[in-house]
Amino acid sequence: MSTMDLVVDADVPLDLTFSEAELAAVREQATEFVASVVEDANADGAVIGLSGGIDSSTVAYLAAEALGPDKIHGLVMPSDVTSDESTSDGTRVAEELGIEYDVIDVAPVVDAVLDAAPDGGLRDRAGAGTDPAQTAVGNVRVRARAVMNYAVANAEAKVVLGTGNRSEAMTGYYTKYGDQAVDCNPIGPLYKQQVRQLATDLGVPDRVVEKPPSAEMWLDQTDEGELGLDYDTLDAILALHIDGPLSTAATVRAVDDVSEAQVERVDELVAVSEHKRHMPPAPNI
Repeated sequence: MSTMDLVVDADVPLDLTFSEAELAAVREQATEFVASVVEDANADGAVIGLSGGIDSSTVAYLAAEALGPDKIHGLVMPSDVTSDESTSDGTRVAEELGIEYDVIDVAPVVDAVLDAAPDGGLRDRAGAGTDPAQTAVGNVRVRARAVMNYAVANAEAKVVLGTGNRSEAMTGYYTKYGDQAVDCNPIGPLYKQQVRQLATDLGVPDRVVEKPPSAEMWLDQTDEGELGLDYDTLDAILALHIDGPLSTAATVRAVDDVSEAQVERVDELVAVSEHKRHMPPAPNI
């Protein structure tokens, strides 16, 4: 199966994939970037959290290519809501790359935080699916992984590689001081559709490329369910309307099956997450 077969089908609203020459250049630039970050930090390699999803797997493959497998330490960090498939995919990626890895259960760390939280009902409220408690507990799971990433990286004189892409960054679909508590983002400029293309080119297993993305902050969560639209539609709106010059109406006219409500949903996601893309504000004294 070709890269294009995996990435684009007839129903994709907007084809954002690279040409073969562009893809080769992106791959080279990303690997050189990882190598330069590690060199500039005078580090001895990199730590990466392996969720078993496409983003972390893609970054792991890039890092192994950039630094060599012996310089990468992968951390597979399941919680009480992580699927067995995700844990298995994370470990399988590490084994296929030949990198050092550890499986670390972060559930006890999360439990300790919830036990110490002043609101004793936080765990029960989250278990009942009550927002914002559900999101709060989900964010604790993500931040526990960030703490572990840096504990290992600091002890081994390594940098922490982020796994965020542009689609997530622009919509704020990540945990503040959680999965974006990192030293760099090797796939940060890429839309999700382009990440799929790069992943396939790198040799990331098809099952990882094709499975529905999920942050697994709680049971049965999916990215697209929480965002309210699929990634291909999101990418089209971001490229044309947020990063590009088209108005809402022009975007709806330009892309088949994209509605005004979907464009407005992306506008809302971008606006409410603006604070995540900046350092904490301070007074101009």
